Amino acid sequence: MTTKSYAMKSTAIAQDTPISIPASKLPNTLAGRDLCSIRDLSAADVRLILDTAHAVKARPELYRQALAAKQLVMFFEKDSLRTRMTFEAGINTLGGSAIFIDQKGSRLGERETLADVAHNLERWIDVIVLRTYSHETITEMARYARVPVVNALSDIEHPCQALADIFTLEERFGNLRGLRLAYVGDGNNVAHSLLLTAVLTGANITLASPKGYEPKAEFLAAARVLAASAENIPAGTVACVNDASEAVSGADAIYTDQWTSMGQENEADLRQQIFASYQVNNKMMSLAAQHAVFMHCLPARRGNEVTDEVMDSTQSVVFDQAENRMHVQKAILLLLLDAADDATPLTDLAGSRLEGVRPFTRKTHKRSTQSSF
Repeated sequence: MTTKSYAMKSTAIAQDTPISIPASKLPNTLAGRDLCSIRDLSAADVRLILDTAHAVKARPELYRQALAAKQLVMFFEKDSLRTRMTFEAGINTLGGSAIFIDQKGSRLGERETLADVAHNLERWIDVIVLRTYSHETITEMARYARVPVVNALSDIEHPCQALADIFTLEERFGNLRGLRLAYVGDGNNVAHSLLLTAVLTGANITLASPKGYEPKAEFLAAARVLAASAENIPAGTVACVNDASEAVSGADAIYTDQWTSMGQENEADLRQQIFASYQVNNKMMSLAAQHAVFMHCLPARRGNEVTDEVMDSTQSVVFDQAENRMHVQKAILLLLLDAADDATPLTDLAGSRLEGVRPFTRKTHKRSTQSSF
C-alpha cells in the first residue's frame, strides 16, 4: 500500500464540552495500520475516528468519491446482517466496492495457509475485513497482509460495534466523561471491546454477569491499565459485579447482548436458566436514571435478554446503533486508506469554506507494528 495519508476531523459534537486532548497530540491518520482490537487504539485514535464519523454523517456528500476504485473484501465465517450491510453500503457510498466471500463452509486457513491468502489478497485488494471465530485468524492475517485488516467480529472482540456504540452515546449525551454505562449479561466479545472503548472516552462502565460468565480477566486488567495510565483525557472507571441491580442503579445507559453467542448453541438451555435474572425489562430500566437509554448490538432474542416493552420503547436506541455502524465504519475505512487526493474539497456548493471542519493534512506514515491479543 502507499504511504500517503490524510485525515478528516470535525469539532466535537458537544460544543460546550470540548475534547480534552491537546490538538498538537491528536493523530492525523490511521493509514497503514490494522484494527484488530480496541487495544490497537489510543484515546486520541478513538477521538479521531469519532470526529471523522461525525463529519461523515453530517455531510456524506463530501465523501462520495473519497474511496473511488478502492476494493474491500469481506471473509465471513459467521452469519451477519448489520456488519455485512454497513460495510458494503459504507464503501459503496464512498465510491469504492465490496466483495463478499461466504466462509461458513470452511474456515480461513483450512484450504491454504493464511500467509498465502494474505499475499494473494494484498495484490488485488485495498482492505480486508474478517468476521471469524478465532481471533488469531485476524491477527495472523494482519501479520502477513500489507494492506489494512479490520476485525468485524471475533470470538473475543467486536471493535467496530463498540466504536459505533460509543458514537451513539456521544450523539445522545455529548461529552462522555463521567457518563455511567451499565452492561448486563454475558462477558463476551462485545463486552470486551465496549469496556476498553468506554475507558478511552472517559465513560464509567460497570459490567454485571453471573459468576463464571464475567469478561475475561485480561480485558478487565487492560481496561484498568488504560485508566491508570491515561495522560490526555480523564479516563473512565471499570467495575465488574454479579448483581445486575447494582450495575444499573442510576445508570445513563443500559446495554445487553444475547446470552448465547454464535458457536455456543449447545449451551443455550443452560444459559437461559443462569441469565434469567439479567433480563432487561421495565423493572430493571426503572432503576436507571430517568433519561437512561437502552442499547443492544442486535440481533436480539426478544423475551430472553430484553422484553418487547424495552426494545420498542422511546428509551431504546438500538436502531441508532445499527445505523451508526455504517458511519463509524466509513470513518475507519477513510482513515485506514489513502484517499486524500480523490476526496471532495471541503467547500459547499457556493465554494465557501465549511465552518467547523478541519482541512485535510498529509504526511508520510510508516505502517504500525502494534499487535493485539
